[in-house]
Amino acid sequence: MALIWAEVRKMTEKKLHPSVLQFKEFVKDNPKIIQEVRKGKSTWQELYEDWYLLGEDDSRWETIGTVNDSESDSSSESKVDWMSSIVGMVKKMDPNQVQGHINNLSQALGAIQSVITQFQGNNPAVGSVKPPEGPKNPFMFRKD
Repeated sequence: MALIWAEVRKMTEKKLHPSVLQFKEFVKDNPKIIQEVRKGKSTWQELYEDWYLLGEDDSRWETIGTVNDSESDSSSESKVDWMSSIVGMVKKMDPNQVQGHINNLSQALGAIQSVITQFQGNNPAVGSVKPPEGPKNPFMFRKD
């Protein structure tokens, strides 16, 4: 199987423009470029055009790795800030007010359910399933 892929690769490289082959070699030497494309920060077309116009010695290629490091640090700090803001909001909540909102939501859902059952009609055989009936008093014991 590996031999087949090697042959396919050779056939496609014969058809590629020499500048594309040079760009592929440049990318192999700079793996941070691959990471930038995988993260979605750039496309291969954009990077190829920059490489073709600016050349391999441009400062853009040196800053790719350093920009990613600073962005990852800032993203981890933003996650910590987000969590601390959530914890702060939970501390400020009034339990009685939250309970009131939950009760209002429960009443609204009950009203919606009653409207839906009115539109469904009074035909219980169509979509409703009755739970099995058990004994009337499950704790009925005999006296000795």
